[in-house]
Amino acid sequence: MSSVKVYPKTQPDWNNLNVLHRNTLPPRANFYVYNTQNDALNYDIENSNAYCLSGTWKFNFATNPFEAPEGFENPGFNTAEWDDIPVPSMWQLNGYGKGPHYTNVNFPIPVDPPNVPFEENETGSYIRKFTVPETLKETQLRLSFEGVDSAFHVWVNGKEVGYHQGSRNPSEYDITDVVNKTGENTLAVRVYRYCDGTYIEDQDQWRMSGIYRDVYLLGFPALFRVEDLFVETKFDDDYVDAILKVRVDTTGSGIVRVDLFNPEINELHATDFAETSGRRCNEFSLKLYEPFKWTAESPRLYHLVICLDNTTYVSQRVGFRQVEMKDGLIKVNGQRIVLKGANRHEHHPKFGRAVPYEFMRQDLLTMKKHNINAIRTSHQPSDSRLYDLADELGFWIMDEADLECHGFESICDAALSPADRALPFRERQLLTRSSAAKWTSDNPAWEEAYIDRAKQLVRRDQLHPSVIIWSLGNEAFFGRNHKSMYNWIKSYDGSRPIHYEADIYAETMDMYSMMYPPIETIVDFAKDDSKTKPLVLCEFIHAMGNGPGNIKEYIDAFYTHPKLQGGFVWEWANHGLLTKDKETGEEFYAYGGDFGDIPNDSNFIMDGVLHSDHTPTPGLIEYKKGLEPIKFISYTLETVTVVNRYDFVTLDHLQCSYVILDEGKSVSRGNMEIPSGIQPGQTGELRLPLKPTESFGEVILQLSFRQKLATSSLPARFEIAFEEIPLYTPSLPLLQPTPTNKLAIAETSNLLTITSTNTIWVFSPILGKLRSLTKNSTEFLASSPEFTAYRAPTDNDAPQDGQDWKNRLLHLAKTYTRGCTWGIEEDGNAFVVKVKQRFAPPVLSWSIDLDVTYTFTSSGALAIRVSGVPSGENLPRTLPRIGLGLELPASWAGGSGSSAVTWYGRGPGESYRDKKLSQRAGVYQVDTVDSLWTEYEFPQEGGNRTDTRWVKFTHVGGEAVTAQFKDMQTGGRKLFDFNASHYRVLDVEAAKHPHELRRKKTENVVLRLDADHHGLGSGSCGPRTRDEYALVTGDFEFEVVLV
Repeated sequence: MSSVKVYPKTQPDWNNLNVLHRNTLPPRANFYVYNTQNDALNYDIENSNAYCLSGTWKFNFATNPFEAPEGFENPGFNTAEWDDIPVPSMWQLNGYGKGPHYTNVNFPIPVDPPNVPFEENETGSYIRKFTVPETLKETQLRLSFEGVDSAFHVWVNGKEVGYHQGSRNPSEYDITDVVNKTGENTLAVRVYRYCDGTYIEDQDQWRMSGIYRDVYLLGFPALFRVEDLFVETKFDDDYVDAILKVRVDTTGSGIVRVDLFNPEINELHATDFAETSGRRCNEFSLKLYEPFKWTAESPRLYHLVICLDNTTYVSQRVGFRQVEMKDGLIKVNGQRIVLKGANRHEHHPKFGRAVPYEFMRQDLLTMKKHNINAIRTSHQPSDSRLYDLADELGFWIMDEADLECHGFESICDAALSPADRALPFRERQLLTRSSAAKWTSDNPAWEEAYIDRAKQLVRRDQLHPSVIIWSLGNEAFFGRNHKSMYNWIKSYDGSRPIHYEADIYAETMDMYSMMYPPIETIVDFAKDDSKTKPLVLCEFIHAMGNGPGNIKEYIDAFYTHPKLQGGFVWEWANHGLLTKDKETGEEFYAYGGDFGDIPNDSNFIMDGVLHSDHTPTPGLIEYKKGLEPIKFISYTLETVTVVNRYDFVTLDHLQCSYVILDEGKSVSRGNMEIPSGIQPGQTGELRLPLKPTESFGEVILQLSFRQKLATSSLPARFEIAFEEIPLYTPSLPLLQPTPTNKLAIAETSNLLTITSTNTIWVFSPILGKLRSLTKNSTEFLASSPEFTAYRAPTDNDAPQDGQDWKNRLLHLAKTYTRGCTWGIEEDGNAFVVKVKQRFAPPVLSWSIDLDVTYTFTSSGALAIRVSGVPSGENLPRTLPRIGLGLELPASWAGGSGSSAVTWYGRGPGESYRDKKLSQRAGVYQVDTVDSLWTEYEFPQEGGNRTDTRWVKFTHVGGEAVTAQFKDMQTGGRKLFDFNASHYRVLDVEAAKHPHELRRKKTENVVLRLDADHHGLGSGSCGPRTRDEYALVTGDFEFEVVLV
């Protein structure tokens, strides 16, 4: 051949492990340059030397880089036919490409690191025209990208400026020499969906692309400027006086002055200056006497101003706090802390990772309102503005590097031999992860890529007092490159401890870390004296769907055992993307697979304590209760003892009010004094108000602890915590009407009709079912009450107890009548029907033998007693519930303006055996049955109410029926669960989205009256329901009374 052509001509930067960046400036702290001190201290970016280039850009989409428009970077290139696209945004959410793709562990591409697909590498080409603002024309001009996924080249006026990869890390370029300062400029950016960095950005999230954070043109002084800034605060041995260490890297000659102002910015506390020239690191040490200490509970911030020759100003908020590993614990300002945290991904239901500032701010305010004090930036650095908010509002931040390569585990697990596959789970996992680490984490060829992720993280965020722990990423196994990251960070910033969960023996890291351990595991850890480092649960209580359960036990363990220093709920919010059903136009929140994305992990992305619209789920309400900073310890008739669970502050900022409930209704209320000066970890006694001299039944004291004054995050009178104290719990009789005339009985060949003064019952002895209950001419039944044991599986049920239920065909089990007897009592006031039934599934031999007794009384009351004895092979280990299921006609559903359902029990929200402490006892009512349903974004069991004393259903015409359970020992009332909705269990189970379920909505009221109900646990990714909350299969007996 006379000539050979090569494709591609050169190895692409995005497919070259040796090219992480081209021509980028070194990573630096996030700060802006101002021209006056007042502007600097206002912290308003719009008054700085920064010109935002975000907005509407021209956009072209191509399926790969080689089919993208050639020469598009040239100023004369015609983009008239190109589309407009907003920046920041993700192009998949603007209708381009194959759409969003969700995968948790598995890579979405063929695995061949560092190589990524050439022909299927979606590429976006962007064009933005701009002119240099007058105020920036004499400056060094820098182009700053705060976040681009996953890699990009950039040109200005046709000249290549550089290349960057690292999707969640910023990049900056000096473009002074290529910019036209007097005319129009053309900024061109080409973004690639995949690059070699994709292999270490395998986080559990939507895979999307684009310029998703802001783009700025920055003006730095041409001759004398700040290049970087480093700040550290250090206290003396008594944590009273402090040193502020400041390092200012400068280029040029002149005077550098550092000024520190008090929090109110009305007093200069310290100052120093130095002459400098050339490229120099200028170090300052400012002594402060008794400065305010910054903590997440008391975020007092000072204000540092760097001044160059009285013409250039850089400002930074400073919090005086010292983090250290001391006495085997993480301590801040000498005190042990407890991380009551949340894992927060960046996600918006419409914009993906292009999260608006106000939306992000509301996230943090919502956290504050729910007693959350810590954030893990899972699993990458967040928008830089989050850290400013965290400094101001008060949060502990575990700041995490943009690093995960979980997908290699799938490859290595699939390659295990049969013998290795038979190993116990933990041994098999360790073997798999050791092999998986060899791909990148323990591969020296990837060392620089790993260290780069550490540098980008630490150099950008080091200034923030809220950042107290660095984290080396997530689920990337453990290898030499993590050790290199650790060593680099310690060499640059030795003031913070370092976390990484996959260093399971804390060989290198400063703490142990675990994901989703059972409570017994962490308690055993705490009691193990060989463990000389603390434990943090970087992920726990998996909040997928209805759950998590048993939060309290984890939090109590954190406060019982000092080495257990808290954890981060997984996770903060569902990642649903708002979209429309292609056939009906109905809106819903999409998850994996809804965009045709393959492979996918379905709804595993819907696992937050917020719904996708960032409104709280019941799980967040329960988490708040578990995290309360003031907890009830004990009580007498005169006093209640509480403990202060804050880490630093007393309870002096709180006030306490009380209400006394008699049978769920308020009979007395007032205020109680909290003793002043109750220190963290200490207890105090509050004197109780006098109990009412007369009561009609159960008496409960409810205490509410609220903010006295407003703060930056909470309004005055906002409730921080509450407690319930039972003052009087008598054995109370059932609500029973007075017997009147004797019953009238009518029999036909297949029906029994029983009539009292105001109620008529119709019973079928052939079916063994009650066919009708008419009270004052109003029909109560649309379907017969019968024993049921199933519930629509929750996400937390599905892989554990729920799998057992499925294997045992519990969802197919139903009652079969074996025989029936009946007769009237001698006094004529009661008619008794006894039914023999068998509750069983097809195929299998297990069953529950049922004796069901219906007692009809002349008072109009009906008692249904059920005794059950499980037997046979392959019995389920647990049952979802035991109780009666029935349906009421639509006329009982409410909507007439009066209350449809009234109950005395926990409320107002849903509750379960292990998720109920956030719901208070009281009498509650709703106008419609619809109000009782909890709409999870993946349909499942929801809307249960537990610890119910009675529940009353009211017809639109005014008639009412009340349900109670009878204590089989005392004959008095017994606590029970109820659930009323418009959805049948199997319809809920079959639906994949709420809009699909709504199509199956029945006008009837679907009612469950349960004697017992299985707990929730967090088995979707963690321990199954704890035994003390489990409904273990066994003999049972209960009695429901309808009046």
